Amino acid sequence: MERIRKSLKQLASSQSGLDQDRTLTFEEFLVQVRQRPEHLIRSVHQVFHDMVRSYVGEGYDEYPGDPESINFIAYDCTRLFVENTDQPFFADRIFANRLINMIESFRGGAQQNKIFLFEGPPGCGKSIFLNNLLKRFQEYANSPEGCRYETVWRLDRNLLGEHPSVHNPEVISKLSRLLDRQPDPLEEPDFIPEHQRFIEVPCPSHDNPLLMVPKAQRPEFLDGIFANDQFKWNLSTGKEYDWVFRDQPCTICSSLYKALLRKLGDPNQVMGMIYARPFQFDRRLGEGITVFNPGDRITKQPVLTNPVLQRRISSILQDSNQVRYLFSRYAKTNNGIYALMDIKGFNRERLLELHNIISDGVHKVDDIEERVYSLFLGVMNPEDNKSIRGFQSLSDRIEFINISYVLDSATEVEIYKNIFGRHIGESFLPRVLENFARVIISSRLGDKSPILLEWIGDPDKYKLYCDENLHLLKMAIYTGVIPAWLDEEDRRNFTARIRRQVIAEAENDGHQGFSGRDSIDIFHDLYSNFARDQQVITMGTLINFFAKSRPELGRQIPDGFLDSLRRQYNYQILQEVKESLYYYNEDQIARDIQNYLFALNYETGTTAVCTYTGDKLEITESFLAGIEDHLLGEVGDGRRREFREETQREYTSRTLTQEIMVEGRDITATTLFADLKKRYVFSLKEQVLAPFLRNTNFRRALKDFGTDQFRTYDKKIRGDVAYLLNNLQDKFGYNEQGAREMCIYVVDNDIAEEFTE
Repeated sequence: MERIRKSLKQLASSQSGLDQDRTLTFEEFLVQVRQRPEHLIRSVHQVFHDMVRSYVGEGYDEYPGDPESINFIAYDCTRLFVENTDQPFFADRIFANRLINMIESFRGGAQQNKIFLFEGPPGCGKSIFLNNLLKRFQEYANSPEGCRYETVWRLDRNLLGEHPSVHNPEVISKLSRLLDRQPDPLEEPDFIPEHQRFIEVPCPSHDNPLLMVPKAQRPEFLDGIFANDQFKWNLSTGKEYDWVFRDQPCTICSSLYKALLRKLGDPNQVMGMIYARPFQFDRRLGEGITVFNPGDRITKQPVLTNPVLQRRISSILQDSNQVRYLFSRYAKTNNGIYALMDIKGFNRERLLELHNIISDGVHKVDDIEERVYSLFLGVMNPEDNKSIRGFQSLSDRIEFINISYVLDSATEVEIYKNIFGRHIGESFLPRVLENFARVIISSRLGDKSPILLEWIGDPDKYKLYCDENLHLLKMAIYTGVIPAWLDEEDRRNFTARIRRQVIAEAENDGHQGFSGRDSIDIFHDLYSNFARDQQVITMGTLINFFAKSRPELGRQIPDGFLDSLRRQYNYQILQEVKESLYYYNEDQIARDIQNYLFALNYETGTTAVCTYTGDKLEITESFLAGIEDHLLGEVGDGRRREFREETQREYTSRTLTQEIMVEGRDITATTLFADLKKRYVFSLKEQVLAPFLRNTNFRRALKDFGTDQFRTYDKKIRGDVAYLLNNLQDKFGYNEQGAREMCIYVVDNDIAEEFTE
């Protein structure tokens, strides 16, 4: 019992500071509004915008200084769709940008005349997406950051003069005593006891208490509340606050205000009966969020009321016709979210019923007009589009957001890791798991890309790095990457127009090929059959799986794609090996470049001391050519002369006179030095493999690494092999076995020769 009491005490203590649910007087509410106006004066669209932004953040741009940027940002949707969910949804970069573009329009103004339908093929995760989105919205809306207030009236019986012995006939008096559990009227004091004093009338439409201020007086009233600050300027000029001045309260609140003002004659007393309480969202109860599935039958009770509350209102106002407590099911999601899960079955009728509501923003309840201001969302399959054909006025009010199969390889890999465990990467050589994802995605892309062909021209020039349909290039762009293997001209021609049109093609991609469910089954087959202890899945394993083990799957992959993927993989691992073998002295490279720039200003055959390094230089043709071999490779004498003139002109016109003399930079911090160093290092890396490829002992040493036999090799080979394998592990994430296997693959298959121009 002691432990139970202690636990109960801790539970009570943990909640003692939570006063978020406390109902406020109108005056207390206005104090809160003045302190936090941006939070408490928000429409549902603005709250939805703030919710998404709070979970997603600002995103990341890999190329912030790119003048041709189209703001295709990497957004991390993990907190929005993955964390603490029963079924995570993984948004690729394409869809994340679509979602952010949609919600950005919510920040600036009203959107009540639209329904937003997320359209995508079966198996793309639409339902999971919407469920997780609504879960996050409910969490945010019920938190201090997302809290909004709704109106609740507290009708004061003492103030309104209700006294059963005076105003009620005997039957009504008995009924009132039964409902309110009042003592006998003859024994009742002049004033009703405090705990029975108020009749609480909640606004079924969840109206903001500010709307209770008469519309004509609202501008002057709000002007008096706020000081002349930035928010007041935004309030009076910003489109996002139009609704505060434009909207009217629901008919129940309007009629209550008029009836009370008529009875009391004092607006202050009427406003004193207005209270504000936090708008609590609960999808299960249909409060603030309502979701309909196709099989949910349409209710036979279109008009809702509360007979007990209606009698109490009529009793206290002494006129049953002044306030009619009638509302529809749409009122429960007013200022909230009304969602349809698939436009079929009964949801087709619901969508058609929304026509007038979306168009006019009102709904007829009996003979009363009910204002509806909700965020309407839905998901649908493309084939269900026929549900809205023939209703042009309705289709004009629908905004479709494409939600396709994943087109981003990094996101596809995250799906596998979530389902099968993050350890699965250990069963693949680096890059191979990502290449499996690329194979899956290739089946989801269209055959040809007109805009990529317009941009690249002849795809054959990149045959060593890309497929003929340029799918690998498109996948890289969809992931936000501009491939390093593009030449300078194509990178320069990758303009904003081209980028927008490439991303626009994603609207037609992702609706065919392997679905999300298919890809999980295929991965399970590969992983369960080929992932073994002491054996990793290689690129060869992956190719053979689609070409031989499961040829029926290979037929759904574009022709030649697997071969192109293998070539791209070969190119990538070759760069990794070169990077890992490269250990030239950086200081010597810097010294060579400084000496070269200094020597260009002297005639050949002269001697001079370099002012940058202090080296005494004999400036000869062979001295210049020796450094130019690293900068230019094998070129003719004409190109050498041209390069020297260009470099010397850049050095004298900008590097020396502007960057060094005016800006005070060290020569190693200049633009020209950085460009020459990049050329120098690239050349060294290109040549780094040559000595090892010609040495048969090098290959044997790779195989024998880690065994007693390795000690029989000379010190130089042992050092080179150990340096290579250690760098592959440190820089590129290989384990020792994988690094050794990859290096043997490079040597045995003459990968370096494959990429020799």
